[in-house]
Amino acid sequence: MPLHPQARDFVARFPSDLGVDPDTLDLGAIQRMRAEDGLAAERGPITHLPFVRDETAEGVPIRIYRSDRGEDALPVVVYFHGGGFVFGSVKRNDAVGRDLAIRTGAVVVSVDYRLAPENVFPDAADDAWAVVRDVFARPAFYQSNGRVAVIGDSAGGNLAAVAAWQARDAGLSLAHQVLVYPVMDAAMDTPSYKEFAEGFGLDAGEMAWFFAQYAPGADPADPRLSPLRLDSCEGLAPATVVTAGCDVLRDEGERYAERLAKAGVAVESRRFDGAVHSFFGLPGLFDQAIEAREYVAERLREDLAP
Repeated sequence: MPLHPQARDFVARFPSDLGVDPDTLDLGAIQRMRAEDGLAAERGPITHLPFVRDETAEGVPIRIYRSDRGEDALPVVVYFHGGGFVFGSVKRNDAVGRDLAIRTGAVVVSVDYRLAPENVFPDAADDAWAVVRDVFARPAFYQSNGRVAVIGDSAGGNLAAVAAWQARDAGLSLAHQVLVYPVMDAAMDTPSYKEFAEGFGLDAGEMAWFFAQYAPGADPADPRLSPLRLDSCEGLAPATVVTAGCDVLRDEGERYAERLAKAGVAVESRRFDGAVHSFFGLPGLFDQAIEAREYVAERLREDLAP
């Protein structure tokens, strides 16, 4: 599959996600990398919103966004950022949270879940579920009308998928789940892992390193780590799955969409041909990011409508 011209320019500058041999990274280096963001200007504008507030949900730091000054109850979208379970934060993904609030018209709750290697599996998954559970438990606090959706990209897509089946099992009805090039299987054995192993922005070796930081010694078949291994997808929330055509994670995301469909879940899966991993978070570099964001916002608006 040929790269989109913008993706080709991107991988010429950033052939790998980390830019360094991950085996050379100790905790100090990881923490220094978290403090840096050479792509901050490409993540989109920090659009002024009348309501942005930092809070906690069951002890987990969150940032709440609302695009209007009203006090009417609205749907809530819980957002989980990417970063391989090691990088990323609410602060780094502030532009995404604001953009989602504007595009969906919902209250957006961005989650600062715990990061590896300081906090290992299942800490991030536990934090994600704690926030979703809290949104259902305290609708007045979130100005929620009871319609709740989850969205995540990459590692955040993993957390969104896990929270979605935990909500189902707890009897909580999610309106929708959006999974953007999600991490779905620790086996890392799909054809796309071989086809795009190196030189496409996120290397197969880097994904192995991310898993080693997040889930050392964990059972790779645990569905909290590998949602693709979930016993049953029946009764899960309607879903939108977005994949990048030239991404090691492409096939596992699309396989999950197929499993959802076979289980009778209403699902749309859309591949952005020629795109590479991370495109969704970089609208300053990728026109496809704007297209993808409006697509998922439309899907969310449809299922979050009263």
